[in-house]
Amino acid sequence: MIDGGNIDCDGLSETGRGRAVNDDQFMIADLHKSMVVHRTSIAWGEHSPLFGGTLGHLLLVAANAGEIADARVSSMTVKTIADDMLNIIPWFYRLGGQQENDFLQELISALEQCHERIQAMADATPGSPEVGAVLTMAYMTWPRLYVIHVGNCRCYLQRGAALEQITTDHTLAQQLVESGVLPAHESATSRLSSVLWNAIGGGLEDLRPEVYKARLQVGDTLLLCTDGLSTHLPDRAISPLLQTQEPARETCRKLVEAPIAPEVRTTLPSSWRALCSQPKRLDRPRRRP
Repeated sequence: MIDGGNIDCDGLSETGRGRAVNDDQFMIADLHKSMVVHRTSIAWGEHSPLFGGTLGHLLLVAANAGEIADARVSSMTVKTIADDMLNIIPWFYRLGGQQENDFLQELISALEQCHERIQAMADATPGSPEVGAVLTMAYMTWPRLYVIHVGNCRCYLQRGAALEQITTDHTLAQQLVESGVLPAHESATSRLSSVLWNAIGGGLEDLRPEVYKARLQVGDTLLLCTDGLSTHLPDRAISPLLQTQEPARETCRKLVEAPIAPEVRTTLPSSWRALCSQPKRLDRPRRRP
């Protein structure tokens, strides 16, 4: 829980019941202003790093989206985004107006570079199965929240008794729901719920990241997770666990250990990852046009 800028955040992973390999990845990081002293006449010492206040908090989950379990792809995605964030953030530590738009465009550019790297990896081994990744990332700089999203990982916002999924699944099943062809309650068990139309790599020509913006409020809780968690736990089972205001580590444990909903037992995915944070302030998210 965030109180006066402090954030309680944790992550947990389970391999699941379908595979021996867990190719999901996550990262929790604080970004700081820093300075390295090379030479000085005072008693700091040479090459001493000095750190300023926290600029923001970075949360992300990524998973493999290819035909085979390959942790290299999701790992590359996380590392690429982390490296780019180190270079982006120092120039955008005070977000507002045009700077905010430039910052979001830099995040999209980072994903596009990652998309190109994964495509190049696949092209280097002709005849191999297509490889790709899905990612959901949240960057919090009080009181703003920015979420960038590709694929079918999710970001949830729990505010009071209301749970809202603030990302949209980039699956064919969700497209059918939005067009009125498939009832929403049938999407979780549809075979098309695992068919992606948008992913990093995966042999897709165009990458279409979505960006969401919101303002944090005291008592809000964020949950980032892969489809392994969201597929085996419906919203009605997730929401009570996010309302308990327990430490984030305990909430993650309960999410992972929660009983599987009967209606999704036959479609249980191979692995899941929960990354839970309890922040401080959120307005209803606004989707970027």
